[in-house]
Amino acid sequence: MRAALTLAARGLGRVAPNPAVGCVLVRAGHVVGRGWTQPGGRPHAEREALYRAGVAARGATAYVTLEPCSHHGATPPCADALVEAGIARVVAAMVDPDTRVAGRGIARLRAAGIAVETGLLEREARRLNLGFILNRTAGRPLVTLKLATTLDGRIATAVGESQWITGPAAREAAHQIRADHDAIAVGIGTALSDDPSLTVRLPGDPGPAPLRVVFDSRGRLGADAKLADGAVPSLVLVGEGVGAPTGIGGASVAPVARGGDGRIDPVAALTLLAERGVTRLMVEGGGTLAAGLLSAGLVDRIAWFRAGGVIGGDGLAAVGPMGLAALSDMRRFTLAETRPVGADVMELWERPIALDAVAAV
Repeated sequence: MRAALTLAARGLGRVAPNPAVGCVLVRAGHVVGRGWTQPGGRPHAEREALYRAGVAARGATAYVTLEPCSHHGATPPCADALVEAGIARVVAAMVDPDTRVAGRGIARLRAAGIAVETGLLEREARRLNLGFILNRTAGRPLVTLKLATTLDGRIATAVGESQWITGPAAREAAHQIRADHDAIAVGIGTALSDDPSLTVRLPGDPGPAPLRVVFDSRGRLGADAKLADGAVPSLVLVGEGVGAPTGIGGASVAPVARGGDGRIDPVAALTLLAERGVTRLMVEGGGTLAAGLLSAGLVDRIAWFRAGGVIGGDGLAAVGPMGLAALSDMRRFTLAETRPVGADVMELWERPIALDAVAAV
């Protein structure tokens, strides 16, 4: 199952709106087939593994990170494919939270006489596919906030100089995080001041380009911005009533409800992105957008790159004002990983409730 989870991770950022699934077929103590969900969401992991195994699949055990699907979508059900291939036993890490499946795949397998077990490394499987789970159960994507700061949490000097706080190794690692997400978002302030391209620039990366998203409540993004160049799909979220056109340069425009402060309502924005198939959203800046998402309790992970330098209190903070008066209101995260990245350090922080609150089906 650990091998299947490793295979599944290859699909992150490449298979939305489908889940990233891995499958390993074992017969007589030997691996006879391996598969993972392919770019675009199909073929599914089970069909890939069965294709590679051929006739050796008969009598094998299938270790799958998610319950095999039971519904007809773009491809026939994987549960039926496992039955037809003569699989003897299926071990699924978790039940599929999608209401179109939700135990029906397991029931189909058992009705065909296949032994089925669930729950092996379930927590690890849920952690890997938390974006898909949240999309299906909460109607929003997983949100990863990426920060690149000094030791005192600053992202620019008092006059706005920001390139580069972290080194090349950290920037490459940040591009890998981009590649593992379906969409990358920035606020309009960052879009106007930095004019970022938000593309994945990794040697030999074959994956699809993540959707670029701009939170632009007043419709200020210009057609000459890199985010509107049409090279990569872009979506500009403007406040309802702004009267912006349906497109800005090469970018699409979608109206979104605004909150009491006049800015894009973060819940409405994430709902819209989920409806468009986004399961994993990476947020890269700026401080106002980060504060809004944190205040709304919508940040599930923080990928924090720290450089060994100090700018001081007159530098630009990574997170804007949140208006908290009591420590009990502070947004808390648990350290999941820390590692050196060149001369810098990367810390991955996770909101504990993000995983635990998603009840098992």
